[in-house]
Amino acid sequence: MKRAARLRVLVCCALIWLLGSVISAPAAWAHAELVSSDPADGARLSAVPAQVTMTFSEGIAIRDCAVTAGAHAVPIHQPSGQPDVLVADLSGVRPAGGRLVLDWRSVSSDDGHIATGSVSFQILAAAPATSAAPATSPALSGETGGAPLAGPDPAVHRTLITAQFTGFLAAALFIGGLAFLALAWPQGAGVLRVRRLLTLSWILGLVATVIQLGAQAAYAALLPLSGMFNGPALENLLSTPLGSVLIARSLLWLLAGVVLVGLLQQQERAARSTGWRVGLAAISFGLLRTTGMAAHDDAVHPLAGAIADTVHLAGVSLWIGGLLILLLGVLPRRSPGELSVAVARYSNLALASMLAIVGAGAVLAWQLVGSVHALVHTSYGHTLLLKLAFVVLVLLLAQHSKAWVRHRLDIAVLLNGDSATVRPFVYSVAAEAGLALAILAAASVLVASSPGR
Repeated sequence: MKRAARLRVLVCCALIWLLGSVISAPAAWAHAELVSSDPADGARLSAVPAQVTMTFSEGIAIRDCAVTAGAHAVPIHQPSGQPDVLVADLSGVRPAGGRLVLDWRSVSSDDGHIATGSVSFQILAAAPATSAAPATSPALSGETGGAPLAGPDPAVHRTLITAQFTGFLAAALFIGGLAFLALAWPQGAGVLRVRRLLTLSWILGLVATVIQLGAQAAYAALLPLSGMFNGPALENLLSTPLGSVLIARSLLWLLAGVVLVGLLQQQERAARSTGWRVGLAAISFGLLRTTGMAAHDDAVHPLAGAIADTVHLAGVSLWIGGLLILLLGVLPRRSPGELSVAVARYSNLALASMLAIVGAGAVLAWQLVGSVHALVHTSYGHTLLLKLAFVVLVLLLAQHSKAWVRHRLDIAVLLNGDSATVRPFVYSVAAEAGLALAILAAASVLVASSPGR
């Protein structure tokens, strides 16, 4: 079987596997969404219950959660040994018009994501209308007209998504770009344009992480954009697992600067050095893992989720980072020697990366989406479908690029990098790079979204 036919078979099998995984997967959430309540939502009760127990899809940070009856907060606590359970004390709460509505806000203990919702009950013994409570009574009115619990500021949310996108792009360019130099084009370490591009990726990665730290603090504290670096909010964030992950990522970016300086000083010698490559691998693993831990990590199958997430991010980084170095570093030079070696090596690296992306992505989709209904009828599912559409287009372009490498690369080398010969390949790589940025943008939105909605 020819290589092109084998590639098409592999791609089709991977897409079928992804679709089958989505169809057969059990439901899962990436935010702390309400799974059940006791009494159940919509229950018809003879009186207001003493308490309502809410069970969420993952562990919650109880000190940041809230439950209100109408516009009034009610006391909440968490039973010992049950990190995904919240109990609301309804002592003194009374319904309005025979209906009790409780609005809730949950905060995931691992990634700080916020979710909101409500549960309601019909109180059969309640009077059709309830007068205001007397001054001596602690009673709270569970009216349906109370304002729902406030969510994060939209400007803060947009800033957080932008910081995540910039961080994804910077990490992909830094990790994938350096890996491209080590595996396919060591001579590129001495090219000024490439050196500037890698330095820019390091700066963007560090700055994006610091901004994400501030935006996440304001997001969790429900502050406006001006409160991004509010002291108490930052202190609260740093006491959470997510805050520790972001601090660790900031330190890793500082250490990544050492790896970058080593390359800038020693150039090709560093790119060929075993010690430098080991340092790059260690820093890359740390950056990839902390990126996954700050996103939608799988709490049900932590080991499988961590492996799939790291493999997925590694594939994306090798593909996108190498693609941008190829587009902005190798192709403009049109050096016959560089084309013959670097392009061919990257072609094989990109194939392996795409298989890793699709395979690990199937596992992640299996964990996060859970059903065809969630895929088709939620905004998260729509964004995921858009991301998958971009991936399919990338696979088609990659097939076109692979065919050019197989049939035209030798001719381009013989013609000393003739621009007319190389131009179709440049256009294909540029289009692939544009779609790669769209995929990163979709991933940034998915990370900040809830699969349950």
